[in-house]
Amino acid sequence: MKLSQLLFSFLLIFVITGLTACGYKPTSHYAKEQLKGKIFVNLIIDLKDPRNAVLIKDAMNEILVHRLDSKIVYDRKLADTIMDVELKSVSMNVLQDDEAGYNKLYKAVANIYVKYTNKIESRSFNVSGDYDFSIDDGSSITDTKRFEAIKNASTEALEEVISKIAVNSFKKN
Repeated sequence: MKLSQLLFSFLLIFVITGLTACGYKPTSHYAKEQLKGKIFVNLIIDLKDPRNAVLIKDAMNEILVHRLDSKIVYDRKLADTIMDVELKSVSMNVLQDDEAGYNKLYKAVANIYVKYTNKIESRSFNVSGDYDFSIDDGSSITDTKRFEAIKNASTEALEEVISKIAVNSFKKN
């Protein structure tokens, strides 16, 4: 028992020292450097699908606040960084049928365009996310199921934003 505690303590000290001594910084650190100050999230709404577009802004605000500790402003004039977010496309693909030939498993795919502009630079990129879901035998996709699937796929896509912004910071240097 003493030997295992000693090995665990040694391993823990080694990992902590290794991560702090090598200069490791998470991607959120680099994304924070790119998005300094106050951020205004500008939602570009597609008139064909306005209900789903609102999901994107809420999810982006949540990621900026919770993952990057950013300050969101609701007046464009007060912002240091303006982030444009647009739901470009949504698709529903059938993944599996049941024995009777009914569609049973679907994949929702959301493609989102993101552009951020501040005093230093302007960058844009696309992110995409997907979400697999099933429906009951013999039924079709309800609006509620579709909405929930698009919400989950969009949230997954927006999780990519932080890493894309961090990668853009390396490209600049």
